[in-house]
Amino acid sequence: MVSLPHPTTPAGRDGLAALLARPEKAVVALDFDGTLAEIVPDPEQARAHPGAVPALAALAPRIASIAVVTGRPAGVAVRYGGFAGVPGLEHLVVLGHYGAERWDAVTGTVQAAPPHPGVAAVRAELPGFLARVGAWPGTWIEEKGRAVAVHTRRASDPQGAFEALKGPLGDLAARHGLVLEPGRMVLELRPPGMDKGVALAEYVREVGAGSVLYAGDDLGDLPAYAAVEKLRSDGTPGLLVCSGSAEVTEVSDRADLSVPGPAAVVRFLADLAEAVREAG
Repeated sequence: MVSLPHPTTPAGRDGLAALLARPEKAVVALDFDGTLAEIVPDPEQARAHPGAVPALAALAPRIASIAVVTGRPAGVAVRYGGFAGVPGLEHLVVLGHYGAERWDAVTGTVQAAPPHPGVAAVRAELPGFLARVGAWPGTWIEEKGRAVAVHTRRASDPQGAFEALKGPLGDLAARHGLVLEPGRMVLELRPPGMDKGVALAEYVREVGAGSVLYAGDDLGDLPAYAAVEKLRSDGTPGLLVCSGSAEVTEVSDRADLSVPGPAAVVRFLADLAEAVREAG
């Protein structure tokens, strides 16, 4: 019989118990980078852990739904995750750009809201802006379609560059009607009202979930954590999983269960699929 790790909080234990008792009513929602895929210096090289798709395909037919909730464009997450055309994942949903885009495996198409004009303005201004404020060597810009991000991981002092740029980039974002979202050595400028909590809460309501599991690793996942906490206060059990990182302790401090990175997340998902099968 498979043995699952034990949540450290009563609410987390209730959430896991509810998922196992009625898996057909459960939504399992997952961040991509840092949760299903390792963080790498070049985000374009990120790929889902080799065991992620098999684990998800084993779990998905036994629960209500699996949703990947990511700041990436939905199509990029599908491509880097290898989610398209996989038997067992016919009803997987990817909520990209914090819910502004949605890819459904059943149709293979992406639905998207109109882009915010501030993103195009920031995109045009950002290279010159960084030159004026004295961007650190190794800092680089990532084009994300509906958002734009400045990465400091390759800088000689990643944390120093991150702290030095956070204020100026926050001012730039505000000037164009955007918000600044700090992450793991990345500062993302994106439209307001786009966050993983809004996306997750709307999807859980759509599905009519009886329980929800959310796994994430970064500051951008905290709104999703808050959404699960709100659902729990309203009577829907939930489990918060942290894909462990020494870089971001705010997530592990809020989690019911912490595992050490994407490989461990994948093992947990595979074990969860087996536990659901055994319970049935």
